[in-house]
Formats: sequence, structure tokens, C-alpha cells
Amino acid sequence: MRHFFVRWFVTAVAVMICSMVIRGIRYDSIGALLGAALLLGLLNAFVRPVLLLLTLPLVLVTMGLFVLVVNGLMLHLGPSFVPGFHVETFGSAFWGAIFIGLISWILSAFFRGSDGRVHVLTHHTQIKRVKGRVVERDQQA
Repeated sequence: MRHFFVRWFVTAVAVMICSMVIRGIRYDSIGALLGAALLLGLLNAFVRPVLLLLTLPLVLVTMGLFVLVVNGLMLHLGPSFVPGFHVETFGSAFWGAIFIGLISWILSAFFRGSDGRVHVLTHHTQIKRVKGRVVERDQQA
């Protein structure tokens, strides 16, 4: 549960910074900012994977660049559901999504784990070591 609130906070800060830098993205209140951050998290968790699957041929043809369009679309959908959050054009949403992604990535690197070390937040709680054996080829061939 703590991880959820940390991600929500990081996204909210990223949207706040984005609204200061990108014209056409703004919010009217802190409630609208928190609502937009929560909605972006939910859209990215549930709707974005479906859209990426449906647009997979375009993603492959553009060598992954179409993912940026999908991210912009997710940000552009936000004002439809959150009153007080405004994204004026798709261009603002496109550049805002790139900016929010970069800021979220940078901010996520600054949170410390319970052991006092800095850990980049991921979906995995811990890295598991895999035990196995190495099969060597015969050098006779």
C-alpha cells in the first residue's frame, strides 16, 4: 500500500512540474491535481495495456515511437473525467506525457528503501536469484 501512495505522490509532483513547463496543461486546485494523478495511474494500469495491444502493428512499424502517442492519448483523456484539470491540445498532451514520464522516472530514483539505500521503484518487491547449471558444449566438433 505504501508503494501505491509513493507512486501517486511522484505522479502528482510530475504533473505539477509539467503544468509549470508545458503550456496548455493546468489544474485549478490540489484536489484536481491529485485526482489527475490518480486517474493517470489507473489509465496507465488498465487502459494503456489494451491500447498498446490493439496498436501493436503501429508500435512495431514505428519502432516503438507510437507508444508516445498512446501516452499522450492517456493524458489527453484526463480532463474528461477530472473537473479542474485541463489539457488544451493533443500536442500539449503529447509533450506533457513525455515530460511526466521523465520526471516520474527521475523522482522515483530518490526514494530510499527500509535498508537506507536508494532503490529505483519497480513492480518487483525483490530480485530473486535463479540457481541453475551451465551445460558446456563438447569442443570436438
